[in-house]
Amino acid sequence: MVSPLASPYDDDRTQPYLHQAPTTSYSGASGRLHDDSDPFDDGNAIPLNGRKPQHSSTQTITPILPPEDPFVRDIDPHEQRRGRGRGGWFTGPITWVVYVLTVVQLVVFIVEIVKNAILTGSPIEIHPSFNPMIGPSPYVLINMGARYPPCMHYVASIQDSNVTISWPCPNATTTTGSDVQCTLSQLCGFGGVPEPTVGNPDNSKAAPNQWWRFIVPIFLHAGIIHIGFNLLLQMTLGRDVEKLIGSIRFAIVYFASGIFGFVLGGNFAASGIASTGCSGSLFGILAISLIDILYTWKERPSPWKDIIFVCIDVAIAFVLGLLPGLDNFSHIGGFLMGFVLGITLLRSPKTISRRTIPEVTYTYADQDKSKHGLGAFAKDPKGFFAHRRGIWWAWWLLRAFALIGVLIAFILLLKNFYVWMNTCSWCKYLSCLDITVGGTSGAISATSTSHQNQMEQAHGETCFILEWEWLLRTIFSECDGRFGCGF
Repeated sequence: MVSPLASPYDDDRTQPYLHQAPTTSYSGASGRLHDDSDPFDDGNAIPLNGRKPQHSSTQTITPILPPEDPFVRDIDPHEQRRGRGRGGWFTGPITWVVYVLTVVQLVVFIVEIVKNAILTGSPIEIHPSFNPMIGPSPYVLINMGARYPPCMHYVASIQDSNVTISWPCPNATTTTGSDVQCTLSQLCGFGGVPEPTVGNPDNSKAAPNQWWRFIVPIFLHAGIIHIGFNLLLQMTLGRDVEKLIGSIRFAIVYFASGIFGFVLGGNFAASGIASTGCSGSLFGILAISLIDILYTWKERPSPWKDIIFVCIDVAIAFVLGLLPGLDNFSHIGGFLMGFVLGITLLRSPKTISRRTIPEVTYTYADQDKSKHGLGAFAKDPKGFFAHRRGIWWAWWLLRAFALIGVLIAFILLLKNFYVWMNTCSWCKYLSCLDITVGGTSGAISATSTSHQNQMEQAHGETCFILEWEWLLRTIFSECDGRFGCGF
């Protein structure tokens, strides 16, 4: 005997209907169901309310959604995959991570400008030369936490120097006099660093260790142009990706990519380069966008156009990485970390995640978020692995090895930065614009011959980058007299 609460469309996966339509019902011209017959109702009348079609059945049927794997889910399937939609930037789910990061970075940049104005008398650097990024002095950026190796670890040419090295001051506006007579602690700030003593064999044991300079630079920017490009990408592509993968995974990718980029740059960029910006983090987000395009290639109306846009973004960023204030190694490291985390944290492609048996069809009432993703795995671990194909197992092994590999690479890079200090001679040119300054070959005009000789004796050849960076480059010779290495 069939229960009066049962539905002929019940597939034993949904709860019984709580309300049943009457056995005999009529639909009037308005398209609404009525429990009582209307003797004046004309079935051929033109409906005055066209919002709902006339019912052809006395039963209300629950819609059936396409089959999906309940363990493979990034976001609600009804949410837009990409694009801001017709409602603009401030519609849909609130992308808290992007908004908070953007506000913090804007506030920090205002602090940079204010501090530069207090120390130098101008909100942007105009002396000893103009900052092409339209921003603060590089010495102010170093003093506020830019990634700068001399403030972070032992450097043989500094700690083991047989001469006393004078450093530029945060308030320097000239290349002579008291502006270039500060200590390393005064330049680095934040309580200072151990000062090397000439002839002291224990200098290496008292090396600087401001390790947080791998993190803080994510919030610093070299100028208006720098922060403008970054925040434009962050508020467009960044919002789309956060809506795609969720705020928690977005934050993980953002900070992991930024930190890994700065660690890679600290190992292989020119030693005298101070690096700032969230470009490495944004390259990690670009990698997520690229993975999403590849995963949904057949579902997109114009995937090649999407790929071209991503490639254009990457090309522009690499060109900008040759300019002062940017570091292409941060871009490279951020992209690599973002790509690995993308294939690790995102759902598997549909062609891989399909099971060996037909998928179960769920009704709309059964589309509960608690039954998908980690929630589903916690409730039914066995079901997560049931009926998987061989390609799925191979894909999961690849994801596991990729995650382990990038973690090992991160540990080895830190070990190299602090202990081994190995580098390559040509790597610096990935962040160096190879242009010779007309006939100068990097010759530096110092305040005195003895001062120049001390610098050359302690640090070898010089790298003449831009006039406003010349003193930093006299300390670290990395570009063989070339012009335009990125600051």
